[in-house]
Amino acid sequence: MPLPSRVADLTPYDLLLSVAALGSMGRAARAHGVSQAAVSARLRALEGAVGLTLLDRGPRGARLTGAGALVVDWARRTVDAAEALDAGITSLRSAQATRLRVAASMTVAEYLLPRWLVTLRRELPATSVSLSSRNSGEVAADVVAGAADVGFVEGPSVSEDLDRQVVARDRLTLVVAPQHAWARRRRGIDPARLAATPLVAREAGSGTRAALEAAVRAVDGGALADPVLELSSTTAIKGAVADGIAPAVMSSLAVATEVADGSLVAVPVAGLELERRLSAVWPRGRPLVGPAAHLVGIAARPSRHAEGPAPS
Repeated sequence: MPLPSRVADLTPYDLLLSVAALGSMGRAARAHGVSQAAVSARLRALEGAVGLTLLDRGPRGARLTGAGALVVDWARRTVDAAEALDAGITSLRSAQATRLRVAASMTVAEYLLPRWLVTLRRELPATSVSLSSRNSGEVAADVVAGAADVGFVEGPSVSEDLDRQVVARDRLTLVVAPQHAWARRRRGIDPARLAATPLVAREAGSGTRAALEAAVRAVDGGALADPVLELSSTTAIKGAVADGIAPAVMSSLAVATEVADGSLVAVPVAGLELERRLSAVWPRGRPLVGPAAHLVGIAARPSRHAEGPAPS
């Protein structure tokens, strides 16, 4: 469906963010390389489009109104998302002129890597990146084979042919449809019951599945029941769970929106350690240098989206 006309063009919102940060239209105009008159005209057009006064204009500069402050908060998330989208597209288009080849697991590629690539582009603008998104086992194989310079995986262990650095933590979350019987439980599900229940699961080789299997083995040495359905897409798994096919255990990053809006229900699992570490991997014995080392450093920086870097 077409975007609403008020948000089809993000440039005025980007200008508004600059005015809010810099305190005047003149400084915002210089930052964007345009005239102050052009900034003023675009922002007045924006106010007309939204039907709100966003700025109080005075001889000492421009200040946000109450409505303007709210719009700036909302616009910041949207502009950041647009930058992440552009960085992801750029990485896919640059496969023929590669300087840094990155392979990443599905969860990392979808929920974390776009933000890292935005930062990499700001700090190393001349770096071209190509990206492949696969399950963790395939990522590791690509790095070992030399098809990728650095990889990001979710599994609890990696090949002996790889060095690793833990860059962030994530938690696995058991999710069910709102109508599922487990959604009404006040107490957590017992690990043995979870292990005996056929789930909707990722394919063998995925980091999420490997982490869950390792967590279950650590509790009672048992194994998971065979999945009722295996899917290679997190979106497809969420859809299957919402349709009531079976529960699933997924990254908390992947289901945060659905849990928040109630389309999926998070169910605690008593006595099962579901925290996992997300790791960068590269060929063993080969120093990580240049853009690859820089990207791993970016990934390890504390973030409000993940629980932060963990010691390796």
